[in-house]
Amino acid sequence: MTSYRIRRAAVLGAGTMGSRIAAHLANAGIPSFLLDIAPRELTAADANKGLSPDSPSVRNSIVTAGWKAALAGKPPALFNPELASQVSLGNFTDNLSWVREADWILEAVTEKLEIKRSLIEQLEQHRKPGTIVSSNTSGIPIHRIAEGFPEDFRKHFLGTHFFNPPRYLHLLEIIPTPDTDPALVQFMAAFGENLLGKGVVLCKDTPNFIGNRIGIYGACVALHAMVEDGLTVEEVDLLTGPLLGRPKSATFRTFDVVGLDTMAHVSRNLYESLTEGEREVFQLPPFLTAMLQNKWLGDKTGQGFYKRLRGKDGTEIQFLDYTTLEYHPLRKPGFPELEKASKIRDDAKRLRALLSDTGRAGRFLWKVLSATLAYAAARAPEITDDITSIDKAMKWGFLHRMGPFETWDALGVERVADRLRQEGKPVPQLVQDLLDAGGKAFYKQRSGRTYFFAPSQKSHLREPERPECIVLRALKERKKVVLENPGASLIDLGDDVACLEFHTKMNIITGEVIRMINESLDEVARNFAGMVIANEGENFSAGANLVELLGAARAGQWQAIEAGIRAFQAANMRLRYSEKPVVIAPHNMTLGGACEIAVHADQIHASAELYMGFVEVGVGLIPAAGGCKEMALRAAAEAGSDSDMDLTPRIRKVFELIAMAKVSTSALEARQLGLLREKDHVSMNAEHRIRRAKDDVLALAKEGYRPPVPRLDIPVLGEPGLATLKLGLHMMQRAGYISEYDKVIGTHLAKILTGGSFLGVGRVSEQQLLDLECEAFLSLCGQAKTQERMEYMLKEGKPLRN
Repeated sequence: MTSYRIRRAAVLGAGTMGSRIAAHLANAGIPSFLLDIAPRELTAADANKGLSPDSPSVRNSIVTAGWKAALAGKPPALFNPELASQVSLGNFTDNLSWVREADWILEAVTEKLEIKRSLIEQLEQHRKPGTIVSSNTSGIPIHRIAEGFPEDFRKHFLGTHFFNPPRYLHLLEIIPTPDTDPALVQFMAAFGENLLGKGVVLCKDTPNFIGNRIGIYGACVALHAMVEDGLTVEEVDLLTGPLLGRPKSATFRTFDVVGLDTMAHVSRNLYESLTEGEREVFQLPPFLTAMLQNKWLGDKTGQGFYKRLRGKDGTEIQFLDYTTLEYHPLRKPGFPELEKASKIRDDAKRLRALLSDTGRAGRFLWKVLSATLAYAAARAPEITDDITSIDKAMKWGFLHRMGPFETWDALGVERVADRLRQEGKPVPQLVQDLLDAGGKAFYKQRSGRTYFFAPSQKSHLREPERPECIVLRALKERKKVVLENPGASLIDLGDDVACLEFHTKMNIITGEVIRMINESLDEVARNFAGMVIANEGENFSAGANLVELLGAARAGQWQAIEAGIRAFQAANMRLRYSEKPVVIAPHNMTLGGACEIAVHADQIHASAELYMGFVEVGVGLIPAAGGCKEMALRAAAEAGSDSDMDLTPRIRKVFELIAMAKVSTSALEARQLGLLREKDHVSMNAEHRIRRAKDDVLALAKEGYRPPVPRLDIPVLGEPGLATLKLGLHMMQRAGYISEYDKVIGTHLAKILTGGSFLGVGRVSEQQLLDLECEAFLSLCGQAKTQERMEYMLKEGKPLRN
């Protein structure tokens, strides 16, 4: 059996996808070569500089431009700018021989068959036998790219279709040909999942594979339905975004982000590849053709379905009237008849309510959604062997919270089929097979395990479990909950490890969550080897309950606020000094109070996508659940001596972290900020972090875990250090970088981090720092400007700098 490994890659093509794939390989720790064509002639700018056509800067000008565009893009393609050094730039003419050093050659050039095949002919002169080669094509048949090439090439060739941007969109479609080594398919699937952090879907070599086949169909249906029903671009985006459990970018904002040229290319490819009766929906309307001719391609050209205008009064966004090709100010359309449905949190219930509406909105949504559901069911046996791949592709590649077959189930398969029949529309054979077999839904849940309807067997099959993944929802269905209250649950993960899961709205830290922390620690001390703290929400936690805090502050309930602070501090101290090891597994947003919980764990096992930080200053407060204390303690430990020369720069770094409300853009940056330590771990695939955090708990227990000893002698800078930090605040305020009230908050923070009023370097206990936190927090809560900041954050979702 062939053994595969990837230590270095070569990406051919430095366009939008190629450059960003190279960046994501760097994120995963895999160095790569990024190559593109050398220009045929000097540009006028290069000629004016006196550059020679043979100079490296000219030869690599195209690849350099593509790489710079990737680095300048937002959101950032790299976890950290320093990773750019992992990518070496070159050109096909001078540097194609570099592919000899690569274990994986990934072709990502222009979506034209002849260009791809011509490049492969050239690289075959340099490629070592056995080297993996793949194409990132979004729609060209993989077997046609490989036709006629040597057997060794065909055996080691397959499609690897990333979705843009590769760092953020979870989906990776893998498309083998009949000649691809099955062992290579298995290796690339595991490599994509484990090393690149992807959700891998195996596809058949059919037009545009799975994601774009279904996703672009749904978008084109919406496009034509908009014209038929006389809706505006704004109205369609309102209806096809979060209301349907989809991103805010909805339909047309997504077109602008992806690029209308890209969307048009995929549509044309489907139109040309499919037969009559199916292809018509992919024909673009005349106004979209006109937009392409005008180069109104979306964000890349500054205008598409939306246009951003910058003026003296700020930025104004306008939308396109497709009937006149003129732009108009946003009107924020509303559908009063959907107001009640829009407040329903449960996706399935909200969908049923939306589609039961008989007005303009309900008719449009039914037209679009029913057509897309029917298309997915009709195409399922052709494009993949199981319906789960279609659902995963739409969730991972298009960020839909439910895939098409999950949506069928949410709406009721029989109910949707009956309505289609009533309208004289065909019911897909797959749906009829399910109903004929006595099935009511495409998915069944039994004892915490998922069963899906298989088209070939016409019966439900058990979905294979993924060893690297622990699914808390499934464990709860298997009656593995040990303790629970409205805010949190303690779940038995097996092997003597428990998991504390938050499940409040946005996983905010409430009184119930704090009580469950304490109860869980008691239970774990008695009956488990250790505990994981994790959840499966969109984000780990948005922090403390700001609504309750603002209400209490305005009511002058100072004793209640102090009691809440003390309870939170005590819970975090219990985590820090737990009898059994505690590992926390945060992901995505881990803010404020959640960050304070995280830094008190024995160890962190984070998702690579980690947006973690102390953000309390944004609402006029400081961390008061031990966050300041813990970071001061870490600074002292790093300094490793009593010298204020060693401690001062470290305390200044902590001060800047908290005072500027810095939030990491990745786990790598969280480590650089000091929020993660060297002993903390990171998983590229967020779905793996709970399993690996459990393994970390077991490893700590096996090593003979001993809880740390509470610190009574933390060195602090005292009054001299406080004076230094206050001077910095004064200079920043004079320069206009911070407001007068930011200076007030910063002074409170400085007093905590320097340990209070000591004349020189002193030593304090953890409890003394906690007392300073509590005192500062209470003082700030009573300030009108802090209450204004809290209210503004709740209303606008962003900080107020008053």
